[in-house]
Amino acid sequence: MLSRLGLRAAPAALKSLAPSLSVGVLHGSRPFHTDQHCLAPVPPLPEKGGQVRLGLIPEEFFQFLYPKTGVTGPYVLGTGLLFYLLSKEIYVVNHETVAGACTVGILIYIVKKYGGDVAAFADKLNEEKVAKALAVKNDSINHLESIIEQEKKEQWRVEGRNYLFDAKRNNIAMLLETNYRERLLTVYNEVKKRLDYQIAVQQLTRRKEQDHMINWIEKNVVQSITAQQEKESIAKCISDLKMLSKSTRVAV
Repeated sequence: MLSRLGLRAAPAALKSLAPSLSVGVLHGSRPFHTDQHCLAPVPPLPEKGGQVRLGLIPEEFFQFLYPKTGVTGPYVLGTGLLFYLLSKEIYVVNHETVAGACTVGILIYIVKKYGGDVAAFADKLNEEKVAKALAVKNDSINHLESIIEQEKKEQWRVEGRNYLFDAKRNNIAMLLETNYRERLLTVYNEVKKRLDYQIAVQQLTRRKEQDHMINWIEKNVVQSITAQQEKESIAKCISDLKMLSKSTRVAV
């Protein structure tokens, strides 16, 4: 009776199992490789497996049957299914069963004996791979950060380009102003030289005219004086000198 109840309840129980329990259980209503690809992000795989009992049966299976069958329900269900298979000769015990039991025992012994070391070695390899992946990731992040910083610096330089152009424009304006003032100074000096030259020419001309006029007047005056006038003027000068000498003696 219990076996029949278990067989009837098994399909419904398998359909209503939790997603974590559906691992290894074939879902009859799910088509494989026929649905469209989903572009949604895939959830990450769990790093550690769920809890199991007897090394095979998930804990969720027992938790699902507890409200309906009680604490001993899953064990009774399993035992009933085993007895049903043996009583109906669905599963026949033969030499392969003994070989299978020995193989399972050996596997269990190997897992119990070397499972921890193998798991530690696998974890070590996994940690090394994760460390390498993290190192590559960190290097890529650092490289990208340096590229971002360089890009920000280039953007800052581009922003400062306006100030640079303004400074260059100011420098060019100052150079043009300097050249303009230098040309003005050159023109001033040249004009001043020409004016000084004209003034010097005029002064020289005036001085030459004055010298010529003086020489001409002296020449005409000398020419106008006759020999008699010259003798009279000499005599007059001598008499004046005598008079001066007499007055000087009287004063002494």
